[in-house]
Amino acid sequence: MTDEQIQPIPAVIPVDLADGYRVWYSTRLGGYSSAAYGHANMSERQAGDEQNARKNREALHEVIGTSVHTIHQVHSGEVVLVDEVADEDRASISELEADGMVSAAGEAVGVFAADCLPVLLADPVNHVHAAAHCGRRGLMNDIIGQTVAAMEFKGAEREHIRATLGPCICGQCYEVGSEVAMEFEARFPGTATITRFGGAGIDLEKAALLALKEAGIQPKHLVDSLPRIAAATEYLAPDEELHELCANDGEGGSFEERFEQLQNVMCTLENPLWHSHRRATLAGKTQEGRQLASVGAYTGEAY
Repeated sequence: MTDEQIQPIPAVIPVDLADGYRVWYSTRLGGYSSAAYGHANMSERQAGDEQNARKNREALHEVIGTSVHTIHQVHSGEVVLVDEVADEDRASISELEADGMVSAAGEAVGVFAADCLPVLLADPVNHVHAAAHCGRRGLMNDIIGQTVAAMEFKGAEREHIRATLGPCICGQCYEVGSEVAMEFEARFPGTATITRFGGAGIDLEKAALLALKEAGIQPKHLVDSLPRIAAATEYLAPDEELHELCANDGEGGSFEERFEQLQNVMCTLENPLWHSHRRATLAGKTQEGRQLASVGAYTGEAY
C-alpha cells in the first residue's frame, strides 16, 4: 500500500456501473491518518485530522485518475447541480449543504459515509451521473427521488439510469429504537428489523431499493457491488496493514476475531475494511474516519 517513495496508496474498490462510468469505493487502507481515524480518512470534517485527510484525498485522486467533488452532507433532500456552479465558485462546492450531487459534464462526484448508504447513479445514454448520501433521515427526506429528479432536469431519462448501492450498516446491526423503526417502517414497508443486539433496527439498503423503484429505476438496471467487494475483502484479508489497523484502531478485537464474525461484507460495522461510526461509538471512541464513494466518467479498460 505504498509507492516507491514509501508514500501510502489508498486501497480502492472499483465497480463498472455503466458504459463509460465507474464507481470507486475507498477503504480504510493506504492513508496518512492515524489508526484512530482508520488510516485512509477522506473527510476533512473529522476534527483533528484535516491535514491528513487532504493528503488522503490527493492520493485517492491519483489512484482513480480524477478529482472528486463533494458537499457538506446534512441528511437532507437537497441536491447540487455541479455543472451549474460557476468555474470561479467550484472550490466552494464542498461547503454547500446537500446530500445529492448531479453532473452532466463528466466530473466525478462523491459522498462520504461511515454507516450511511451511498447510492451511485448514471445514465450512459444522456451522460448524466449522480451520487446520493442516504442516511435514515435523508431517505425519509426523499434524497433518492430528489436526486433522480435532478438528473432528469439535466437531461437524463429514468429508463436509462443505472444505480448501485455501496457499503452501509446492515439491518442486523443498525439499532435505532422502536419509535424510529416504526416511523421508518411506515414510510418503507418491510424495513423494520430486530438487530443482533436484540433491539429494533432498520434496513437502509431495503429502503433505498424501494425508493429507487418509486423513482422509476428499473430492477434490471441495478448493478450489484457485492461481488467486487466480496472479492476485495477476501483478497485483502491477509494484508499486513489491515491486521495492524485492527490491532490499533481502538474499536475492539483483532482482525482474526472480526473476520471470524463477519457475515455481511457490505456491512460497515462488521467489515474492518470500512469506517463505521456505530462501531467506533460502541467502542467508546470519539473520532473515526469516513470513506468516499464516488462516480465519474471513465474511458479506461472495464473490469
